Amino acid sequence: MKRILLHIGLMFLVAIVIGWLAMMWLDVWTRHDDTIVVPTVKSLTYDDATRRLSEEGLVAVLSDSVYDKSTRPGTVIDQNPKVGTVVKEGREIYLTINAFSPKMVTIPTLTDISVRQAKSILEGLEIKNIVEKRIPSDFKDLVLGVYYKGHRLSPGARVPVNATVELEVGQGVNDTIVADDSIGEASDSIEHLNLFE
Repeated sequence: MKRILLHIGLMFLVAIVIGWLAMMWLDVWTRHDDTIVVPTVKSLTYDDATRRLSEEGLVAVLSDSVYDKSTRPGTVIDQNPKVGTVVKEGREIYLTINAFSPKMVTIPTLTDISVRQAKSILEGLEIKNIVEKRIPSDFKDLVLGVYYKGHRLSPGARVPVNATVELEVGQGVNDTIVADDSIGEASDSIEHLNLFE
């Protein structure tokens, strides 16, 4: 009986030692106490930000670009993880930079559809500057032409996302004026007939 208890005790002791060694190895392998505080790289050029992160043991990854004309092109405007986040060495830091020029979008066919639908399509392409120019037409609110800087755009044309796009829209026939004119013409005809009687 003593031998069985001794063996159980030894097995228990060996399990504790193995568990302790495994935890120590795990700490070393994951570098549990080896952490880095993410530095700020905003307003730096992408190359400078990459160099700074590399010096800290981090990896820069270009994740996105946006265009802001008030910010110097090519500079970092956002980073993830944020400044001050505690991370492990080798962690990837995702950077968003300010593009050198606005994003270009392709204009689809916008003629012969309603102005409301055309605006919706343009807004879906992230074009926000949309103006309407009303022209005489039998078709009210129908897009008859699309212009950028005075030039007519064909489907497939590419424009910057911050462009001002002008939609030439039909103003339609004024039903009231047509009705009034026809009444006036009818009364003139009646008076003309009365003169000959």
